[in-house]
Amino acid sequence: MRPSPPDLQMPGAARTPARRLPSLERIMRDPGHSFRCQTHDFPCDIARWNYHPEHEIHLIRRSSGRVFVGDHVGTFEPGHLAFVNSNVPHNWVTENLGGATVADRDLVIQFDPHLLAQAADTFPEFKLQAFPAEAFGRSWEYCGETARDGAALMEEIHASSGLLKFARFLELIDLLGRTAERAPLATAHYVARMDQQASDLVHQAITLVLEALPGDVQMTEIAARLDMTPTAFSRFFKRNTGHNFVDYLRKLRIAQACRMLSDTDEPITEICFAVGYFNISNFNRNFRAERGMTPSAYRRAAGRV
Repeated sequence: MRPSPPDLQMPGAARTPARRLPSLERIMRDPGHSFRCQTHDFPCDIARWNYHPEHEIHLIRRSSGRVFVGDHVGTFEPGHLAFVNSNVPHNWVTENLGGATVADRDLVIQFDPHLLAQAADTFPEFKLQAFPAEAFGRSWEYCGETARDGAALMEEIHASSGLLKFARFLELIDLLGRTAERAPLATAHYVARMDQQASDLVHQAITLVLEALPGDVQMTEIAARLDMTPTAFSRFFKRNTGHNFVDYLRKLRIAQACRMLSDTDEPITEICFAVGYFNISNFNRNFRAERGMTPSAYRRAAGRV
């Protein structure tokens, strides 16, 4: 059996072997650059539940699916632009791949959290009022013109070199630091408690859940697949995702329902069944708890009536 990590050890649970792959991502920056800018496909080795000390600006160029940032569960589409704070675990999972690969799905910029403060100590023009702590002290998703302009700047940064590349990076930072077109991702009280083994286990657990949805998902089955007792798994999951297992499932189902409400004309009753609910009353109750409105009100707000 593949046991759980030492900090998860409970009666009846075994120890985690050293062969589990760590998902603390090591950011190797070119010594000639202040930040790293790269693209990658999906799926690939680094497109997984991971964390790193660097801040990250993440653009999704193509495909849609679910986004996980700390204790946030949501959806993404092409043009999704997000800032992920240092050491906050995150992942973007494209849905309905059918075994295909999405080439160059992600465009990512990663930089040391101290970079902006160091620049401000050197150049008066970089004083921190241009880069407020609130703007880069938690994780955000951008919308409207900010998302469109930020995506264009990301592409220019990727295509540029030398001083022009750095100048475009500063322009992007200035845009993200000043904008009000943003919504928080991980909650303000979320504190990452990840280690290498825990991060790998969370990735496995989320993968198993997504493979099972929209069908019935039992915590006991997921725990058994990870060779953990239900009690150990429940405590571990809450500690590392910020949600208990039932709440997490609800967030996943409702996130999928939101996508269908805004992107399709499927009847609400059909959407209810499609995301795994068995009666409309339970679906409406859970939707209101998660989004603060009914599914029909959400569809109207999304411009579909």
